[in-house]
Amino acid sequence: MGKCEQCIIKQFNALRSLTKEELVRISNCKTSRTIKKGEVIFEEGEVLNGIYCVRDGICKLSKLSANGKDQIVKMVVRGQLIGQRSLISEESSNLQAVALNDMEVCFIPRNEIINSLQNNAKFSFDVLREMAHDLREADDIIVNMAQKSVRQRLAETLIYINDSFGTNPDGTLSVLLSREDFANMVGTATESAIRVLSQFKKEDLIDTMGKQIRIKDLEELRRVE
Repeated sequence: MGKCEQCIIKQFNALRSLTKEELVRISNCKTSRTIKKGEVIFEEGEVLNGIYCVRDGICKLSKLSANGKDQIVKMVVRGQLIGQRSLISEESSNLQAVALNDMEVCFIPRNEIINSLQNNAKFSFDVLREMAHDLREADDIIVNMAQKSVRQRLAETLIYINDSFGTNPDGTLSVLLSREDFANMVGTATESAIRVLSQFKKEDLIDTMGKQIRIKDLEELRRVE
C-alpha cells in the first residue's frame, strides 16, 4: 500500500484534515489488509485498538438483536472510516463489520488517532461531523421502522443501493446481497423479503436473475406504498 500523505482516499473522510507530518507518522505505523468477501473485520463486543480506512470494497455494519437476528445498520464504502465511535467512547464495538465483497483496508492504531484528535482541532471537528451524520441516519432508520411498511422499506433499500452503488453493464445492481441481507436491512423475516421481492417482480418493478436484481421502473418503485 502507498503512503497516507499521497493517498487519494483520505480526501473522502476526516483524514483530509491531518497535517502532512501527522499523515507521515500514521503512514509509518498503519497496516494494510486484504479482506475476502464474507470475512468478519471485527465482531460486536470486540475492543478495537484503532480505526479502519476503507480503500476499496463494501462492508455491512450490523447488530445482533435479542432474538438472534442481525439488523444491518449501515453499508460502508470506499473512502469511509469505521471504528471511530468505539475508539472515542472507549467502549467495545456496538456493531459487527463483514465484507460484502473483496476489500482493501488500512488499520490505523488508536494512539495515532487519539493524538491527532487532541492536537488537531479541524480533524476533531470533521470526525465529530461524520459521527453526527451517522446519528442522523440512525434516527431515520428508527422512524422508517416505526412508520413505513416492509414494501416501502424494501423499495427504498433497492433505490438506495441503485443510487449509491450503481449497476453492472447488464443493468443489475452492482452490490450483490442475499435475500437474508435484504431482510436484515429492512428489519423483517427473510420469507417476508422474498415475498415482497416476488410482488415487485409481478408488478414489473424489478427483474431477478438468481440473486441478481435489476430495477425496471425506478419511478414506480419510489411511489410504492
